[in-house]
Amino acid sequence: MRYYMWSSEKIASTRGRLFLYSRSFVSSDTHKDLAYVDLPRPARDKSKRKPYPTPVKVLIQRAKLEKEARKLNPCRTLEPPDNGLLIPEFVPIAHQVYKARTNLLDGLSKLLNVVDVKRCRFCSEVHVGHVGHEIRTCTGPRSGLRNAMHVWTNGKVVDVVGFPLCFHLDDRAKKPRVVHDERSTVKRLPAIVELCIQAGLDLPKYPTMRRTRPVHSIEGRIVEFDDDSASNNDIRDEVSMDLPGSECLDSEELTGDITELSIKTLESWLIMKNGAEELMKKFSVQTCGYCPEVQVGPKGHKVRMCKAAKHQFRDGLHAWQEATIEDIIGMNYVWHVRDRDGPALRNELKRYYGKAPAVVELCVQAGAPIPDEFRSMMRLDVISPDRDEVDLVA
Repeated sequence: MRYYMWSSEKIASTRGRLFLYSRSFVSSDTHKDLAYVDLPRPARDKSKRKPYPTPVKVLIQRAKLEKEARKLNPCRTLEPPDNGLLIPEFVPIAHQVYKARTNLLDGLSKLLNVVDVKRCRFCSEVHVGHVGHEIRTCTGPRSGLRNAMHVWTNGKVVDVVGFPLCFHLDDRAKKPRVVHDERSTVKRLPAIVELCIQAGLDLPKYPTMRRTRPVHSIEGRIVEFDDDSASNNDIRDEVSMDLPGSECLDSEELTGDITELSIKTLESWLIMKNGAEELMKKFSVQTCGYCPEVQVGPKGHKVRMCKAAKHQFRDGLHAWQEATIEDIIGMNYVWHVRDRDGPALRNELKRYYGKAPAVVELCVQAGAPIPDEFRSMMRLDVISPDRDEVDLVA
């Protein structure tokens, strides 16, 4: 009798054979406290809006409370970072995230010389492996003529992890919104870099206003009573650049054998992801509900560049809402390949395959250990049947 593991506990008998489905392949105390994470949701219908991270009722109640607070106190002092001041405890996180992103890109460019990455010529599907999978999920042009089969070509670093662009804000407090006429004069940069800049990172290419005195809000308008001409050097004197925890992997350290390189690259990705999530708890990031556009700041921009569903009713403006970590860091979920030198993944067995972010799958195939938070998503406790046993499984 052969046993097959699945994500739900049930016993199914088919054609005289017994198959046991269990939630875990090997019971371990290490993974008991981790929440079970299933496969990511399928691609969203482009005509529908993205789900709200915060329920709409909570947003409406929060807006009513803010409106009542403005009526009771028309002139009020804002809290950082809305008042233009830096938050000292978030400055080291900003430096850490930016340095981890640099190390991540350096590590991925070297790992691509060892591990093959494939991308579809007609859609956004990505696969990590020496040969592309045979799962029929292509939605590109003329996919019906190919029975939804992908046409594979060599991939690049941008196919493994993506960083959408946003507009740079010179003064987050007094001018938090870019208008349509400024679309060609305001610089654009990766949203995660802009998030680090607003949190305290200084880059000469993207200057930003640093204040030593807070601004005030009078009936919803931002007013600055004192002329604050503080330079970036004054802020650096107050917040030391040699902050604890700001050290990260140097680019020179990303050398050595492939296993060590993959471990350091995966660590950089986790540092960047977890650090960005911490920054987003305090610094607002907006995303369009219908397209991938993002904007770091208290408000979304007013550039009429949305071409998604229902953009005619909005005159090309974006439908801004609260962003998530996947809006500023492209995860690009790919199918998990257990045997790197084995045959291609088959379409008939796709229910037994797991998924993982492309960065995790690339580093795991290069020799890095699997992070605990992605073990359930990769379905390591599932044993896929042989080719001649597919029709025996319920």
